[in-house]
Amino acid sequence: MEPLRKGHYEARLADGAEDLRRAQALRHLCFRGATAGPGLDADAFDLLCSHVLVEDLQTGEVVCCYRLLPMRGGADILRSYSAQFYELSRLAGFHGPMLELGRFCVHPDFPDPDILRLAWGAMTRIVDATGAELLCGCASFHGTDDAAYTEAFAMLKEGHLAPRRWLPRVKAPRVFRFAKALAGRKPDAKRALLTMPPLLRTYLMMGGWVSDHAVVDAEMNTLHVFTGVEIRAIPAARARALRQVAAG
Repeated sequence: MEPLRKGHYEARLADGAEDLRRAQALRHLCFRGATAGPGLDADAFDLLCSHVLVEDLQTGEVVCCYRLLPMRGGADILRSYSAQFYELSRLAGFHGPMLELGRFCVHPDFPDPDILRLAWGAMTRIVDATGAELLCGCASFHGTDDAAYTEAFAMLKEGHLAPRRWLPRVKAPRVFRFAKALAGRKPDAKRALLTMPPLLRTYLMMGGWVSDHAVVDAEMNTLHVFTGVEIRAIPAARARALRQVAAG
């Protein structure tokens, strides 16, 4: 992928160990919090993935990053990061290339919306270059108190559950089965969107779907849902907008 610029930000693929270390440092800050002190968020999947960095060209600081694990098709889904937490055998029947998106984060001191636009523009370039037909991964809520996100989970239950043919089953030892727990609840849309993570909101705007349960991840201090976006199902207007950003 050629570097993509917007204003004083640039998105590019990581190049070497130092770039990876910078991404891991930002991930540590975003997922562990500033009070945890300096550190690196790293795991074995880092060496299997491509990493995208968004940098502030004025300061050289990494302000956003994510990683992408390419898969040739559904047969590879069981080697994904998400497969540690979700039983994904139904997706083994998916035909076509896939990309697993992981560790997506934006520096808390850089709320500029251009950063997210650039990150998604870069991702659009990669999706087009690889011919990916499914973008998937774990979308996280901060903290492990499901009561803080009741309206958001009710909204997911109401209109965004995965088609049954792809629906992940429970695998993790601690889960919140929100589709069952909130079966009779109608969501307050305004409150739901206020507590919906930005990454998940973007997935939903692209026609994305989620698992019917959230995994309680105490190590990362998150609740997360498995999320999928079938590229061919992205609304035409949204696809055009993404490609306009990707065009630079």
